[in-house]
Parts: sequence; C-alpha cells; structure tokens
Amino acid sequence: MISLKRTSGGVRVDDKKDLSAGSPIEPAGIPGELVLFLSQHTGAPSKPVVKVQDLVKRGQLLAEPQGAISAALHAPTSGKVKAIEPRYHPIQGRLVDAIVLEPDGKNEVFEGVVPRARDLDSISGEEIIAFVREIGLVGLGGAAFPTAVKLTPPADKPIDTYLLNGAECEPYLTSDYRLMLEEAEVVIFGFRALLKAARVARGIVCIEDNKPEAISAMQRAMSPFPELDLAVLPSRYPRGGEKQLIEAVLGREVPPAGLPLDVGVIVSNVGTAFTLGKAIRTGLPLVERVISVTGEGVTRPSNFLALIGTPVSYLIEKAGGFSGTPGKVIMGGPMMGISVKSLDVPVLKGTSGIVVLKKEQVKKDKMLPCIRCGRCVDACPLRLLPVWMAAYAERGLLEEAERARVLDCCECGACAYECPAKRPLVQWIRMAKSEILAKRRAQNHARK
Repeated sequence: MISLKRTSGGVRVDDKKDLSAGSPIEPAGIPGELVLFLSQHTGAPSKPVVKVQDLVKRGQLLAEPQGAISAALHAPTSGKVKAIEPRYHPIQGRLVDAIVLEPDGKNEVFEGVVPRARDLDSISGEEIIAFVREIGLVGLGGAAFPTAVKLTPPADKPIDTYLLNGAECEPYLTSDYRLMLEEAEVVIFGFRALLKAARVARGIVCIEDNKPEAISAMQRAMSPFPELDLAVLPSRYPRGGEKQLIEAVLGREVPPAGLPLDVGVIVSNVGTAFTLGKAIRTGLPLVERVISVTGEGVTRPSNFLALIGTPVSYLIEKAGGFSGTPGKVIMGGPMMGISVKSLDVPVLKGTSGIVVLKKEQVKKDKMLPCIRCGRCVDACPLRLLPVWMAAYAERGLLEEAERARVLDCCECGACAYECPAKRPLVQWIRMAKSEILAKRRAQNHARK
C-alpha cells in the first residue's frame, strides 16, 4: 500500500453517501426519447453519419469524431432518428446540435458489435487505443476528455505511473462506489487494458477511506497483479481532483497551466476503466453509464445503469419521484455540479449523478462584505488566492485576474463553501475565466 504525502487545502464536508450507497446498480430502462449531443466531450463536436428517419441499432455509429480531440457517438438503443437539431445543453447553457432518437423498445444490437478479446494477451496496446477511439470512450469522471488522446502522450512526455481514480470525493454520489463494489473484476481488467495501451508498468488504484467495502473488493480483484498497488486516502474534498490526487499519492506537483503528463502521470476514472473492460469483452461502445440519482429530494435514492441521452425527468421518476417540494436539481455533485433549469435535459457521457435537494435545503444567504479572514485561501487545494481572483472578476479587471492565475482554478467550490460572508466566489471566477477565454478566441480568430 502506498504511503501518502502531505497536501494542503481542501475542506471536510458531510458526504451524504449513506442515502444511495446501499442501492445496487439497476437498469434504468428505455425512455421514450433520447437526446444525444454532438458535443458532450472536450474537443470538437462529432459529425453525424446518419440522417433523419434512419433506423439504427444499439451500438451503431451515429456521429464520427472530427479532428485530433473529439469522440465518436453511438446509438444507445435501437430506434429511429427523429431529428438532428439544436437542443438546450445543460452544461454549456446554450443550444447545441443533437441527434434525437426515438427508441422502438426492441433494443436490437448492431451487427458490428462483437467481442474483441477475453484476455489482454490476445490484444495489443495499439489495438486497444484504436478500439478506445472507435467506441467513443471519454473520461467518465466529469471532464469527458477523449481517452484515446490521453493514452497517446507526446514522445517528450514519458509516463511512468497510471492512477485509477476511485476517490469519488463529491458528496452524495455513489456511482463509482457501486461499480467498485459490484464490478471490481471488470474495473481492474479495464485498468490493466489502459496500462497496456499507454505502455505504463505501474498502476495505482486510489480510493478514499470512507469506502471500506469498495477497498476490500478492489484489493481482491487486483491481488493477482503485482504491477498494481493501492492508495487509501483520508476523506477530504476535493482530493479526487487529478492534481490533488497526484500530489497526495506521488508527491508530484503539476505546474500551473500544466497537465498530469507533465509530471509523468495519467489519471482515469474507475467508470472509464469499467466501460473499457466491458467493451473489450462485449464489443459494446460507450452508450450507457452508471448514474446516482440521489438526495433528500427523491423518494428512493438509487444507482442506475442509464442510457446516454436519457431525460433527467425519467430518472427522477424511476427513483420514485420527488420527496416533498424540490428546491434544486443538480447535474453532478453539489460542489461542482450545475443546476438544471429544466427536467427535460438529458444526461451526458460525463454525468455521474443527479442530486435533488428539497426546497427547505436551498438557502439564499445574504452576501456580506469580505472580512479578509483568509479561509478561502486555506481551503484552496491549488494554493491560489480566491479572495483576489474573485475581487478582480467582480470588478471586471480581467488582466489582473489572469495574473492572479484565475485560469488555473479547478472550480471545486471549496473556497465558497468556507466563506463566512457567503460570497459567490466560484461564480465570479467562472465569469472571469469565460470572458478571458472568449477574448483569446476572438484575438486568435482576428489573426487568421
């Protein structure tokens, strides 16, 4: 077992995982409509290869990747392409092109979906990378970065360690926990496939100590493989962030504006490893994922294996509907998730949870002047100065905010959580980041 390194920042939160931790993964079924965005991953949108009225089957390619950083999109079930049109994107907050699929209820599998291998000796690392690209696999921890790109770092960035992220530090969410508990063998199989594809000899499974049953299950699954090690981390938010994880486990600090590959590391989520392991054995692309539907605001907090594109309203209904008057519905966890303005929006490849809070839980505290207490600075896991970044952003001082490293902020929300004045630090920081990046794009466009 790995000996952990000391880290700074972070906050202790009530994890609320007991609401859904005891709920086994169950199939969510097939809704009446699936909305599949062409842009639900980092990078360029995918390009449709089907047209309206086409009949498709489960696992069939709907849209192909465009450019070096992009991801393929596949049909989660059989049915008819009802429309290709703009729909409201819950994360981007704007209309984005999507393929709308009307399921036929048959769930027929496309003929091209065939198993690739039963063991890793019969498939090469290059074949795994090609397969990862083919199945549209992206990181399932939230960022949805195309996995095939992550597995092929530049030649001048040698990788010596691969971390499998099972920390799941966001409150309420238990989808990763249930995967490790119920599907540990498949998760480890997928992790070993990632190691082989990336040509990395050392793998470390990282889990927070508030998941003892998952730790035991993963230890049993990884015990035959000496190249794998385990790191058990004290529960502290946001230790599951990849930069925080790397520092805690390996003692390496990712440089400002840097990536894990800059310190010789790749990080993937346990859901990504599970999806790859299952795909190698069944041939099925990324068309479904495990999603926690939880919170005090639902009658039966659950963990569902849901089709990509399933409406949020359908999953809440599957969880027994609302318990009391809902106050807020969050896509993702309560710390980094996004409140949805409509229950008709669909879940994405990167959606790990739907959290429903009751009306009485949603408090609108009065914002008070900053008292310069420094608690936001102590909470920041990246050693930034949220008090100054937010102050600059609030006043529209973008150059000053950029010099204060606002673009390095991971938006974990620890600063706002600790702020006694209830100041919306993360919202101001997000606003500044958005405006700075928009200005850069405009400048680059003007140069062309």
